[in-house]
Amino acid sequence: MQIAIDPLTGPEIAALLREHLDEMHRISPPESVHALELSRLRVPDITFWSAWHDGTLVGCAALRELGGWHGEIKSMRTIAAYRGRGVATALMRRILDEARQRGYRRLSLETGTQPEFAPARVLYQRFGFAPCGPFAHYVEDPCSAFMTRALPDQHNGNP
Repeated sequence: MQIAIDPLTGPEIAALLREHLDEMHRISPPESVHALELSRLRVPDITFWSAWHDGTLVGCAALRELGGWHGEIKSMRTIAAYRGRGVATALMRRILDEARQRGYRRLSLETGTQPEFAPARVLYQRFGFAPCGPFAHYVEDPCSAFMTRALPDQHNGNP
């Protein structure tokens, strides 16, 4: 699998993000959908990666800088045919590596509370994320699960 920063210009990534948004709107009420449209991902504070296997787009993920020390995971998605095959794990490792390189002290995310999001919550827990309250611009929402994880300080090894 190849994971690379994506310029968000290809038809494959546009289709995957459209599918992602459509599913989020199918599962969650409009006020609880925090997935970003393609144009809102093309901003300087977001780095977007796509994952490819043998020429097929299999997943994507993004990292938004919330401040000099805090990042947010956005737009995690694996195509249905590749779920359970390590795509999300590889993307999470890439995001964590990038966050450490940037010197972030914390990574946070918002995901859904509905049953469809259970596999995502399990993945995040496996990577050390724990429940937390709303962060950044988010507010309490029964359809949102907020999770966070401290990262070690690259200078002294402290979380």
